[in-house]
Amino acid sequence: MTEQLLLTGGTGFFGRALLRHHLARNQEYRLPIVVLSRDPQRFQAAYPELSSCSGLRYLKGDIQNRASLPWGESFSHVLHAATDSTIGPSLTPLERYDQIVEGTRNILDLALATGARRFLLTSSGAIYGPQPADLAAIPEDWQGSPKIADPTTAYGQAKRAAEHLCALYADQHGLETVLARCFAFVGPDLPLNVHFAIGNFIRDALAADAITVYSDGTALRSYLGQSDLAHWLLTLLLRGRPGEAYNVGSDEVISIADLAHLVRDILAPVKPVHIKGLPDLTVCRNCYVPDILKIQRELDLRITLPLTESIHSVGSFYRVGGLIC
Repeated sequence: MTEQLLLTGGTGFFGRALLRHHLARNQEYRLPIVVLSRDPQRFQAAYPELSSCSGLRYLKGDIQNRASLPWGESFSHVLHAATDSTIGPSLTPLERYDQIVEGTRNILDLALATGARRFLLTSSGAIYGPQPADLAAIPEDWQGSPKIADPTTAYGQAKRAAEHLCALYADQHGLETVLARCFAFVGPDLPLNVHFAIGNFIRDALAADAITVYSDGTALRSYLGQSDLAHWLLTLLLRGRPGEAYNVGSDEVISIADLAHLVRDILAPVKPVHIKGLPDLTVCRNCYVPDILKIQRELDLRITLPLTESIHSVGSFYRVGGLIC
């Protein structure tokens, strides 16, 4: 059987990170990649550097439209990353749920039909629900979950359902499924004009009069660079233990206020930082940080790109290519 990887979501942030990493380190993985996209021509026109390479092929298809999927192809591996977190907030909760759950079911069926042995799902730390104040970092065996009756938790609920589908397909069909519970990231392909705080701060540093924090800035986050993200995902696809979930992210904690000042110090030292919100002492500090001991211990994966270098790289990328807001 031909060794070949199907990548869904190849035109989003995760996908572009994976494609750049693949092109830069092609000999390391030795897997030709087929990218599934709703509009391959448009993507290739926008990103020509990601379109002209041996071992890379684009197919037109939509994960929610079964008839459009490449049932006649042959794949050894599937990396399912087709959940667009940039447009997610514009969808209704039900639309977002359906996109994730129906799309995952379709791609699992496709994996079986095309002979795939390994399947990696990009899940999310949102499956854990709110992080308790006394838990510094969330481990994979944490039993928390989003509030089931709250429509705003549709994303986390859908990712939980998608994970369960992977378990069912592994049990019934023997498909080797691995789960990557992804947290927060930064890199040149991160959009600067949506709901990601670090992207907004970098945009402000490059193009605004001041860097604005619309919250009180006390929330705690951590950010993994996109090259590490790509390397970790590909390693999980190839070597992660079947049936296991792994947190993917950084455990280096920073407050949103400190993050805004760090971005300022690196990219625009003379600009002010405006924090609009006021702390609410009656509410526990919001925290979203993974425990990554499992992925470090089992697969020897490490953070190789410090947050400061990631911020530098994003600033350089947009300064050279032009800021698009």
